Amino acid sequence: MEILQKHLNYKFKNIKLLQQALTHSSVTGNERYNYERLEFLGDRVLGMTMAHLLYNMFPNDREGVLAQRYVQLVRAETVAAVVKKLHIDEYINVKDEEIKQGVNVLCDVGEAIIGAIYIDSDIEQAIHFVETNWRDMIDKKGGSEKDAKTQLQEKLHSVKLPVPVYEVVSKDGSEHEPMFTIKVSLNDGQFALGCGKNKKTAEQQAAAKLLEQMEQE
Repeated sequence: MEILQKHLNYKFKNIKLLQQALTHSSVTGNERYNYERLEFLGDRVLGMTMAHLLYNMFPNDREGVLAQRYVQLVRAETVAAVVKKLHIDEYINVKDEEIKQGVNVLCDVGEAIIGAIYIDSDIEQAIHFVETNWRDMIDKKGGSEKDAKTQLQEKLHSVKLPVPVYEVVSKDGSEHEPMFTIKVSLNDGQFALGCGKNKKTAEQQAAAKLLEQMEQE
């Protein structure tokens, strides 16, 4: 825990919060000891913090551009990348080592760490942690990059095809750790599936896969 706290550049007053943030439900189903409740809180703190940072850092950006930046920075893949950068993945407590290789688990732990810091100190510390560890990604993701759903819609519009249709195929997992499968379809029968911890992420993944299929064809 001492080494990990150096990676985080944050010293916990209550070390049990850090231990809880690292504990997967496969180790214990008791939510007082696994990361599920902290992840729930951290997800909201990350969202609010990132919106706060982007609002202040890019005063000339329109709402649509800020939204594009936001989606890129809070998506599961980005949070998972931060977790790996800080070597947090080496300390995750799981029953099976393969579990902690999943992007969603890495993202959940990252959000749980944010939640734990928020409880252990205050919102200012949480904002500082996010700003410090997301800084290079905030600079890189300049808002000009369009998300997959937008790219797909514009591509279809350019060839005068109807907009794609998104539908929920399934919702698995618990209420705290849901996993959505979304299907995106074109009117010619072509489709792709995407998965994610929320509908928005799953839709983006499905759109990205369909774009890839279209480019290959």
